Amino acid sequence: MNKYVAELIGTFFLVLTIGCTVIGHGAGPLAPLAIGSALMVMIFAGGHISGGHFNPAVTLGVWLRGKCEAKDVVPYMIFQVIGAVLAASIAKFLKGGSAVEPLHPATVPALVAEFLFTFALVYVVLNVATAKGTSGNSFYGLAIGFTVMLGAFSVGNISGGAFNPAVAVGISVMGLSSWPNIWIYLLADFAGGAVAAAAFKALSPAGREDVHRPDSSDRPQERKAA
Repeated sequence: MNKYVAELIGTFFLVLTIGCTVIGHGAGPLAPLAIGSALMVMIFAGGHISGGHFNPAVTLGVWLRGKCEAKDVVPYMIFQVIGAVLAASIAKFLKGGSAVEPLHPATVPALVAEFLFTFALVYVVLNVATAKGTSGNSFYGLAIGFTVMLGAFSVGNISGGAFNPAVAVGISVMGLSSWPNIWIYLLADFAGGAVAAAAFKALSPAGREDVHRPDSSDRPQERKAA
């Protein structure tokens, strides 16, 4: 349960930062910097507990890569969405006097933008947080946070810059995006996460050796043989 609560907390502060910096007189053009920083610090805070996904697309990618147990996938996603909804509700309360104009993105450009930068995000996560070559590094949170920041700066005005199905739910609750558009984020973001996992496995074949296999590799004699 601790890891699920850690996922809720991390996603909560990510979405709360989005709401507080985007709605009304927030951080203005510096909002992507605040959002990327929020993700970074939450990953450093909770990464050792849950892996610091805070994003259902990341959870999907990490599971496909073999670094998340199947039994945790749905609970992770549920707690991430709960955190997003709670944060969105509080952001609406804190910014209650501010007018909110929902984004109306062009469908195809938004799909492409969300797919590309979700792919980039999950690809970075897999390489800096799950690969043997970067094991034990101290920069993974910074790399992941900066990926979200550059994506928000690059295509935030095209798609809203969610790159995260839980964030998509949060911005819909806050009125920053119209509910009928949520399918764009769900389709593009989950597809981006899945393709990123496939790309990682294709480009890093050596990384497959440390995939968790509870039915075999957890046996002491087989670990020794490996």
